[in-house]
Amino acid sequence: MPRYEYRPLKPTPPAEQVFIEWIDQLDREFINREPNHRSDVVRAALHQLYLGRPYRTPESGGPLAQQALVHSFDPRNATLEPEYYGDVDSAKYAERKPLIWFWMMYDRSPVGLNHWLGYRVRAMLARHVFKHCGKNVKIFHGVEVSFGYNLTVEDNCTIHKYVLLDDRGEIIIHEGSSVSDYANVYSHAHDLNDGMIVDDQRTEIGPKARITYHATVLSGVTVAEHGMVGAMGVASKNVEPFHIVAGIPAKPVKIKPIAPEELRRKFEQK
Repeated sequence: MPRYEYRPLKPTPPAEQVFIEWIDQLDREFINREPNHRSDVVRAALHQLYLGRPYRTPESGGPLAQQALVHSFDPRNATLEPEYYGDVDSAKYAERKPLIWFWMMYDRSPVGLNHWLGYRVRAMLARHVFKHCGKNVKIFHGVEVSFGYNLTVEDNCTIHKYVLLDDRGEIIIHEGSSVSDYANVYSHAHDLNDGMIVDDQRTEIGPKARITYHATVLSGVTVAEHGMVGAMGVASKNVEPFHIVAGIPAKPVKIKPIAPEELRRKFEQK
């Protein structure tokens, strides 16, 4: 089976310069954590992304749909699901909400599918939103987080498109791990009888673990070093190092060839 490296791709030099300058400009603005300042910056940036002109207050008496659009660029006029949760830290979330709103709206904008630009925009935002975001982290479009401030993503991780990272409790994605398209990683669970009773737990992935397509990792589960959850699998229990689990609920089906000899012997004896 051949091994293929990713091809190095870049935009044209003029576009690259504009992209980098724009990201740096936003990055400098977002250092100021005050929610109203961040909301003003986001409102202006989204107005330019969607309408191609500087922000101006919606004209009274203009088309209502147009007024609704312009008002919705302002994070102060939008509500997001996580801020309704009773366990949210309102102060921490208030700092991050404008950036999370920008992230979601950027991904839906005319430039949201530009991978070269998108990787860099999201990495910049993640450094301001997450508890920690490491180096060389690639985040594709459509990724959503809950609170953001309970999420750690270490170096050299990849989060593919349309992944849900529910960090109500805490999620730690360790170095070199990958979460594939449409996967869900949870860190909270609901009581069987009363859905308003919530148990927040820490969920950990890796290092060098893989959560594959459409798989789910439930709250409190650890997918250990080089562990893998197969496509469509639901990991309801811890995944041991170098083990591959699959199914609903996910169970061990194989051990990786690179696993230490002692682990391979134990697996073969089961």
